[in-house]
Amino acid sequence: MEIKEASIQDFDLIWPIFHEVAKAGETYAFRTDTSKEEALNIWVKTPRKTYIALDEGEVIGTYYLKTNHAGPGDHVCNCGYMVAASASGKGVATAMCKHSQTMAKELGYKAMQFNFVASTNEGAIRLWHKLGYDTVGRLPNAFNHPKRGFVDALVMYKWL
Repeated sequence: MEIKEASIQDFDLIWPIFHEVAKAGETYAFRTDTSKEEALNIWVKTPRKTYIALDEGEVIGTYYLKTNHAGPGDHVCNCGYMVAASASGKGVATAMCKHSQTMAKELGYKAMQFNFVASTNEGAIRLWHKLGYDTVGRLPNAFNHPKRGFVDALVMYKWL
């Protein structure tokens, strides 16, 4: 697997993954009908950096890295990760998270925060804990899961 920085031109390869994840509505607080143009802005144009994970030239995952808050909080970054369903369980999220921590340090960040992790996203929560993130907050009933209704959202944090 290779992880490399993505460009706007790579978005056509990212879009199927973004669309699949957003449409499911189970892990991100994006509208399930997010347009391709809106997704391009969310995933590539707004973040500081966007990366893609490739397996034999095929994009199997993607993540963005951005400053979580400006001013006195600008030493904390935020990342979002998406993996193609066809690559689930193959270590792509682990590789991307480890890569993102390295890139965050290189960009001068001191910590990483995940702002809104659906409590039903048990695989991600297990992985984040394994990689040293702490659950530092719980937002009761903040995420409206399409199958399970209102569930908690977690705030997770790691000092890098």
